[in-house]
Amino acid sequence: MSGPAGRTLRLHLPGAADTEALGARLARALAGRAGLLVFLRGDLGAGKTTLVRGWLRALGVTGPIRSPTYTLVEPYEVASGSVLHIDFYRLTGAAQIEQLGLADTPPERSLWLVEWPGRADGRLPAPDLEIALQAQDGGRLVLVTAHGEIESAVRGAVEGE
Repeated sequence: MSGPAGRTLRLHLPGAADTEALGARLARALAGRAGLLVFLRGDLGAGKTTLVRGWLRALGVTGPIRSPTYTLVEPYEVASGSVLHIDFYRLTGAAQIEQLGLADTPPERSLWLVEWPGRADGRLPAPDLEIALQAQDGGRLVLVTAHGEIESAVRGAVEGE
């Protein structure tokens, strides 16, 4: 990864356990960094919530990890602070974002893991990390692009270092 936009890393994950493991590696690599905004892109069933589950487990969440498909936001408190798992799939309009209370836990002071960020109609800041997942050859193709100072940590997590 180099340059201001970062370089996209590609990898193939054979199954759900591998997708969870990638989420856990990213969580460990980025632990202690305050204020991260992560965009998760992919069709329904592509593995976005599976990746988030691995990330949250690595941060110490032991209880249920629910998809925020219907609630839109699932908050978690972990040792490093607040995490919001956000899913804009069922967003009825970009104006609804203000009604979710996200301003109380802005991405500058917490970790936001955002599924379907495109439905926010440009109302979100630029992400620090973008992860796109798609079904491929019985597993998942994952494209990871980090921006800024987290690039080397993300590269190490993706490449398994």
